[in-house]
Amino acid sequence: YRNLRLNSDIPDVAPLSLYVHVPFCRDICYYCACNKIVTRDKAAGTKYLDYLEKEVALQGGLGLNRRPITQLHWGGGTPTFLEDAELTRLMHLLASHFHLVDSGDREYSVEIDPRRITSDTIALLKGLGFNRISLGIQDFDPLVQKSINRIQSYEMVAGLVGTIRSLDFSSLSFDLIYGLPHQDEDSIVETMRKVLSLGPDRIACYNYAHLPTRFSSQRAIDRLTLPDPEAKLRLHALIAATLEDAGYIHIGMDHFVKPQDELARAQRTGRLQRNFQGYSLRKAEDLLGLGVSAISQMGDFYLQNEREIPAYYARLDANEPALTKGYRMTAEDKLRRHVIMSLACQLQLDIDDCEARFDIRFDEHFAAALPQLDAMQEDGLVQRDGSRLRITPAGRPFIRNICMLFDAYLDTAPRCEAAPRYSATI
Repeated sequence: YRNLRLNSDIPDVAPLSLYVHVPFCRDICYYCACNKIVTRDKAAGTKYLDYLEKEVALQGGLGLNRRPITQLHWGGGTPTFLEDAELTRLMHLLASHFHLVDSGDREYSVEIDPRRITSDTIALLKGLGFNRISLGIQDFDPLVQKSINRIQSYEMVAGLVGTIRSLDFSSLSFDLIYGLPHQDEDSIVETMRKVLSLGPDRIACYNYAHLPTRFSSQRAIDRLTLPDPEAKLRLHALIAATLEDAGYIHIGMDHFVKPQDELARAQRTGRLQRNFQGYSLRKAEDLLGLGVSAISQMGDFYLQNEREIPAYYARLDANEPALTKGYRMTAEDKLRRHVIMSLACQLQLDIDDCEARFDIRFDEHFAAALPQLDAMQEDGLVQRDGSRLRITPAGRPFIRNICMLFDAYLDTAPRCEAAPRYSATI
């Protein structure tokens, strides 16, 4: 934590991204792998804000309060678990300690559970300065919704979308998940029909990973109702084809945006980035995370706050930073991050540029990955053309597998046999 003061030489005008984690949810969604606390106790939100104030006060010594916040994101959990007065209190807390901006190109976004929001709260969020909203849809099929304990009708969502549009938010995003119990091609076709009728600006379509030994809530899902990996690939292909036919641009591995969206322009100009929140614009080099389990990226450091709320509270009660672990990147980390980020965001890697930038010979440095990379090329997932490595349309669902070849921290390499084998990560 003390080493973070090395950022004090960054100009005060250098932008900063801010993430706030609100962990609470009123009900459990069986599929969820987020760090959340399920409770109906509204006092939990008030207590949490008290501790966020303590954490924010500790940031004063880092010299961050003068840097403009060009990106702000509230995630969870469900940020709108907080009462309207508490939402106002949280924004006031941030405005009192950080330089929030009112420029048109800011990106201030909040995640919303459609079941736990009113039109009045949406209007409040607009008044607090948010210009982007993300709705957790997951799926519109009633049987799928029942099986994951997340029932929300199309009519409910449509009403909220009408309110959001009437308040002139800059962007509306939907989160969808494929690979859920009881999903099949017929149900996905109907869900996508309803999604397109509402016309969100961005759609994030995530793969459901069934890990019941790690996430206890997933034990409530009958694994026999889940589509197998090959079926999930077909669902992914169906979703992608449907959205692309409707005019959406496929960004990276799991995001789709309208052609005029900033993310589409960012991909073309090399300003697209991916982090733990998904794809976003690179509006700031540094990201400060606040709240339990929040992740920060500051200079060469990656840091994470305590993951469990008792430990998070205990740290702050002791007037200590809430951090539980951190890592300072090496030159090798920066090289591999560049390769992985280029493939995941730009869908290609300029090998000549990479060699010049990091003073390496690509084939020598990544010799261990070349046999797997060759196998992927034979399967039509990647194409190496001179000094450029490209991910093909067929390789889109397997971007994770391709990037895994360059991840030095994986225990084992991905399987690289026939193309269907890659679906182990789907």
